[in-house]
Formats: sequence, C-alpha cells, structure tokens
Amino acid sequence: MNPDQRYLSVTQLTRQIKGLIDESPLLNDVFLRGEISNFKHHSRGHMYFTIKDEKARVSAVMFAGNNRALRFRPESGMKVLIHGNVSVYEPYGQYQLYVRMMEPDGIGQLYLAYEQLKKKLDAEGLFHASRKRPLPNFPEHIGVVTSKTGAVIRDIYTTVRRRYPQASISLYPVAVQGPEAAPGIVRALKQANIDDNDVLIAGRGGGSIEDLWAFNDEQVVRTVASLNTPLISAVGHETDVTLMDFVADVRAATPTAAAEIAVPSLTEWQEKVSAQKNRLQQIMQQIVYSQKEKLAYIKNAYAFRYPGQLLKQKEQELDRNLDQFHRAMQTRMQLQRQQVDEQRRRIALLRPTHLLEQKRQLLETGTKQLEDHFQRLLESKENRHERLLEKLTLLNPMETLKRGYTVTYRDEQLAKTVDGIDVEDELHIYFQDGYVKAEVTDKGTETFVIHKGDTTGGR
Repeated sequence: MNPDQRYLSVTQLTRQIKGLIDESPLLNDVFLRGEISNFKHHSRGHMYFTIKDEKARVSAVMFAGNNRALRFRPESGMKVLIHGNVSVYEPYGQYQLYVRMMEPDGIGQLYLAYEQLKKKLDAEGLFHASRKRPLPNFPEHIGVVTSKTGAVIRDIYTTVRRRYPQASISLYPVAVQGPEAAPGIVRALKQANIDDNDVLIAGRGGGSIEDLWAFNDEQVVRTVASLNTPLISAVGHETDVTLMDFVADVRAATPTAAAEIAVPSLTEWQEKVSAQKNRLQQIMQQIVYSQKEKLAYIKNAYAFRYPGQLLKQKEQELDRNLDQFHRAMQTRMQLQRQQVDEQRRRIALLRPTHLLEQKRQLLETGTKQLEDHFQRLLESKENRHERLLEKLTLLNPMETLKRGYTVTYRDEQLAKTVDGIDVEDELHIYFQDGYVKAEVTDKGTETFVIHKGDTTGGR
C-alpha cells in the first residue's frame, strides 16, 4: 500500500462527512427551536440566516421554493420553530440547516406575524372599502365553507330554515385548524365561487389564535379577495378578529349572525308587506276622498252653474286678446320696417361711389388746409426776413457814415479813444464819400455833446 494513499484530500474528507450526515435519519428530519439572527433575504428569493440559542448557533438557508409558503416575514430576533435537514456546504466545509418549514414560536410571535401580514395586505389595498361587494337581498343558493361537524353548520342551517326556508345550502366541508386547514379552505372557496351560489359564508367556532390561524393565512385572504361571489366572514366569537374578516365583504360576530345577515326574515318581510298593504289602502282611501271633494267643488263651480255667461266672458276675452294681438303685430311690423330702412341707409353709406365722394371731399379739405398752412408759413418767413434785413441795415457802418459820422484809423488800427492817439500822429479819417489824412496837433478830454435844438454839436 502506497503510504500517500493514507492521506485524504480536503474534498474527499468533506464529502465523507457530508455522506455520513446525509445518511443519518436523525439529521434528515430535524425539528428545531431557536432565534433568528443575521437574517438576509437574497434578491433571488433565498433566505440566509443563523439559528441560535444561549450557547450555540448554526447557519441555515431556506430556498425560495420553500419560503414562498411562509405566512409571516422572518426577522432577526424572532423566535421560530423549524423543520428541515442538516447537510454540509462543501465549498466551505461547513454544515448548515436546510429549512423546509418555519413558523413563529409562541403567541407573541404569531401576533407579530399577524400584524406583518395585515400591514402588507392593507398596503396592497385588499382591505379597502371600495372592494366590498353588496349582498343579494333574496339569495337562492348559499355556500358554506366550514367543518362538516360541530355547531357552526347546525346554527347556520337552523337560522336559514327559520328565516328564509326557500334558500338552499351547499356545504363545502374543510378542516378549520391544523396544517391542512388553509389549503383546504382555499380549494373550497374556489369551488364555491365556481358553483351557482349567490352568497358565501366561511367560518368556524371560537378558539385560540393558533386554532384560528388558518383564517389568517395569506393564500386564504388573497383567495377571498379574488372571489366574484360576496362572502360573509364568521370566524370565532365577536372578540376574535382574523385577516379574513378584513377582506370579506361583511363580517359577522358569530355564524348565527352570518346566517341572519345572509338571508332576510320571511316573517319580517310578510309583516312589512302587510304594513305596506295597509298603508297603501289608507293612501288610496285618502286619494278617493280627495278626488270626491274636488269633483264636488267642480260641480259647484261658476262654469258649471252659469255656462252661458262664462262663454260670453270668454268671447269678450278672446276679442280683447285678438285686438291686442293685431296691435302688437302692427307695432312689430312698423319696427321691422324701421330696422329695414336703417339697414338700407347703412348699406347706401357703404357704396363705393359714396365712399369715393367722401374721400374726395376729405382730399380737397386737406389740400386747402395744407395750402393755407404753407401760405401762412411763407408770410411769416418773409416778415421775419424783412425784420432781420432792417436790423442788418442798421448795423451797416456805411449807414452810420451817411448820418455824418466818421471812422478814424491810426497806423491801420481803428482809433476808439483819445488815449490811443498822440500829437503828431498821422490819422486816416473816413467819410461816407472818401477819406482825408490829418496830423494831430492837439488833443483833449472834452467829449462831443449834442445840445437840444443844436444839430452841429460843439465843445
């Protein structure tokens, strides 16, 4: 024997351990109680978590095919009861629990699962009032989904027979608690919906939350929501509330109450019919009496007592109405003629020749106004030109010389004052008709003054 053959590979060792575990009857059918931790719901649907107690823990997996049937949503910290098998995950050489079934452990966990599912279904709108269907007033066929034994079906039979014996009852027997209850209820509801039933009743007697749990099952609730036939929920006592109560069209406190809701009371209806009959007779008697009084009043009316006089009055009223009608017609015709004349006048104003004449008149008026404006403007400009010319003439130096004044230059510079001229300076003195040269022999400061009445001036 080759010494190396004594050594196993890791894979061989792992497979041998896996084989031993898989062949163990005890490990192939494991029932386990523990607390969930490290819970993870993978996007592919598989659930991975750890089951632990105070001293140990074990890895667990629940594949999508199994966890779809869960009636609650697992969470870390939740205590659960598990059924599955132990095997080895070869890539890591790690044993783990493969969970096939899981449910909450204890009433507290059941209430948690109940609230989780209630919140989920409510968010989907399954409990909304708009989904509720009305119950028929006079059902002929009633389908009952409950246990074939016990007080529930007896109470329903008794109540229906007492209140409305014309209705027939079809029983769809199911187990109302235990692992097979929910699937059986789903099948029975679907069959009752297919059959010719006018209304359905589903329920059972009272019990603990565990006993009533089948009516909290998600598939049961969704099946009720999908029914075409209206359903009355009658589960437990008045204080017992299941999820089926929320999705049902009507909730009854007890099975007996459900039967009373489902069918009318024939006796009560007979009493109502009798009361309506009496009421109708009273109304008819009142109508007959009232009509008799009206007839008597009509017989005593003026028209029946004095028909000839009434006819003459009506003939006079007719004549007056005809006169008023003729006057109204004449007034209306006159008004119509006035309106027609007005329209003709407006149409005449809109003729091209009339419009052309209007435009021609406007053109002539505008031309005349424009010519007048330009004439006034020209005269204004001419007057202004003459005034400016007069001012310019007055400012002409030659005009000043013509009045006897002279202009004196010294060295080709205009002499404006005596201070600018010296004795012996040669001056050029300009008159209107020429100039002279002069030599300054003397100068003084006396100014030239024109005395009143003196035209020559002097010093």
